[in-house]
Amino acid sequence: MRQLPVPDPGIADHRSPGRFLWWLAMGQRRTLLGGMTFGILWMSCQAVLPAVLGRAIDRGVADRDQEQLLLWAGVMLLIGLVQAVTGIMRHRFAVTNWLTASYRVVQLTTRQSVRLGGSLPRKVSTGEVVAIGTTDLNHIGNVMDVTARFAGAIVSFLLVSTILLTTSVQLGLVVLIGVPVLMLVLGPILKPLQVRSATERQMRSDLSNTGTDIVGGLRVLRGIGGEGVFLDRYRRESQATRVAAVNVAKLQSVLDALQIFLPGVFVVLVVWLAGRAAVAGELSAGELVAFYGYSAFLLIPLRTATEFANKMIRGRVAAGRLCRVLALDPDVVEPATPSPAPPGDSVLFDARSGLRVRPGTLVAIVSEQPDESALLADRLGLCAPQIDDDVSLGGVPLTSLPHAVVRERIVVSDTQAALFAGRLADRIDEHGLGGVEDALATASAEDILDALPDGLDTVVTEKGRSFSGGQRQRLVLARALAADPEILVLVEPTSAVDAHTEVRIASRLKAHRAGRTTIVTTVSPLVLDAVDEVAFLVDGVVVAVGTHAELLADHPAYRTVVVRDVEVVS
Repeated sequence: MRQLPVPDPGIADHRSPGRFLWWLAMGQRRTLLGGMTFGILWMSCQAVLPAVLGRAIDRGVADRDQEQLLLWAGVMLLIGLVQAVTGIMRHRFAVTNWLTASYRVVQLTTRQSVRLGGSLPRKVSTGEVVAIGTTDLNHIGNVMDVTARFAGAIVSFLLVSTILLTTSVQLGLVVLIGVPVLMLVLGPILKPLQVRSATERQMRSDLSNTGTDIVGGLRVLRGIGGEGVFLDRYRRESQATRVAAVNVAKLQSVLDALQIFLPGVFVVLVVWLAGRAAVAGELSAGELVAFYGYSAFLLIPLRTATEFANKMIRGRVAAGRLCRVLALDPDVVEPATPSPAPPGDSVLFDARSGLRVRPGTLVAIVSEQPDESALLADRLGLCAPQIDDDVSLGGVPLTSLPHAVVRERIVVSDTQAALFAGRLADRIDEHGLGGVEDALATASAEDILDALPDGLDTVVTEKGRSFSGGQRQRLVLARALAADPEILVLVEPTSAVDAHTEVRIASRLKAHRAGRTTIVTTVSPLVLDAVDEVAFLVDGVVVAVGTHAELLADHPAYRTVVVRDVEVVS
């Protein structure tokens, strides 16, 4: 019994779709070879049955020899039993191969998503990742599934051709030449099918991405009355995707029809030639029956070969998509020679903005442009799209430290952070450190917990959609507090809560984070009044540092930003 998923999916060769599929096949070559072996035995049993039946007729029925009839009947029974056993084993291996390939695709995609981190949404759409995890893995798994039957089809075709050549050179040559000709006739359809499949796959990915955007921004769309506009857009894209899918289906239907029609014509030709040979006395009655059996059997390897080509096309399209995702690099790469980690309670410094955060302090960053402070927060946590050596911890650039060290010591929680589905207590205490109740109290989220029938055992829906915007924000804040990092960076942690809740959070945050470094980006006077120090940014550069009261008194530009925010809130 093979355990899935595998402990390590390996390092994929994503230089091309063909190389990736070959790498995937080599990673499960034992089960692939097992499936191919049983596929060959299974289809070979079917291939020799007509010959055995012909012998039974000629030597048993025609010659009225009961012993020969019983002998060949026993041989048929034995072959039937072997065919049944090998068919079961072939199917088991085929399912194993499909599952193994699909699991590895999911593991590779998940590992790459984690590796890209915050770079993922900037480099690839959500719909693209979703399509890989739903549709593409099926097509890649199908390639591994059909391989066993395709190997059996090739060997059984050669076996039947050999038997026919020993019986009738003319019929043997017809089979040996006719089957490749049929495949060549189907060839011109396969290339357009691949192109149309790739186009339809891209449109389906874009449509999934549009649907995700609409669902994610539904509340905002309703607030501004824009749901109709986006609905029309989704309808247009959906219809275009439908047309593309129909175009694929048209070619697919032609291919499916030819898979039946052309082999059927070929079988009629073989049967006609065998009938003429039997009338001329060149074939016995048993050989004629055997030829009828071969004619019917040849449909199986022919259709299997075209099915393999069809699935290989779809698999290459899917593998191409996956290769493009696997080829992406994160904005931040691991240093070739990591520097030793600085001691705890080190100064966090950003040379670009001039921000210096002393250990153990609660510092607020204020900017007239929220994007500037949010970008600075991302830089402090090594999460920005453009990374340089400007940010250092204890004099050591963050880019020279192992990512695991940075992620452990510095946590950035921004406004886009979402709750994962699962038990609420587990979703808040992701690191298993405990302190969930204290974190919820600091985030002023006790009322949320009291309103839930199962309390901390309540199951959170995807992205926490069962909670309001303010509730989600407080739960995300509680999760960040429960992580208890050395340095915590909070981006607008109270933007979606009312003034009373904001006051409670501001007053509790300082006590909860006492002795540890905390950085908050905000323009709220209620929060600013509770921090140790405020850094005022203008054009991304710190122009003033002091307490909230000092900056209000001495810096008119700061006062303008803060007072304007109060007026907006009121």
